[in-house]
Amino acid sequence: MSTQAKRVYGYLAEFKSASALYKAAEKVRDAGHKKWDCYSPYPIHGLDHAMGMKKSILPYLVFCGGTIGFITAVLLAYTTQVVIYPTVVQAKPANLFTISAFFPIMFELTILFSGFTTLFGLLALMQLPRLNHPLFESKQFGRVTDDKFFIAIEARDPKFAKATVKELLEDAGGTNLELVEEPVS
Repeated sequence: MSTQAKRVYGYLAEFKSASALYKAAEKVRDAGHKKWDCYSPYPIHGLDHAMGMKKSILPYLVFCGGTIGFITAVLLAYTTQVVIYPTVVQAKPANLFTISAFFPIMFELTILFSGFTTLFGLLALMQLPRLNHPLFESKQFGRVTDDKFFIAIEARDPKFAKATVKELLEDAGGTNLELVEEPVS
């Protein structure tokens, strides 16, 4: 029987309430840690601010995706209805000024490309799909969806040192501290 090599993923600490988690998040943020996250059974208003998170770039990506959809629709409609197959309806000219006929396709492709950009941009920013996470190996982490609050500070954080991180989490009110390990692949 061979034992699989493991490396440290980080420290996991449990907190008693949402307010305790919020205050601990501020302390971890003030300590200068960058690779860490909070886990809660429900959304906590203002927790992103307490964690020092910046605004997402997703709205800018969605705007770009919608713009590309709009430009694609204009080019598609113009090329097919004016250049390749000029369609004369009720003696109206076949040119770009008959744009009112292009509105449905412009609207639909703008929405379609925006939707796809939202979906795939969100998955990329969240680094999903991820089939397994080291925190799933923790016995106490399973209760995060029921009634527990956690902070996990990752070992890949530049300021991570086992002793100082453990002390920081204890000072912030964390209990049931656990050193989480992940298998080396």
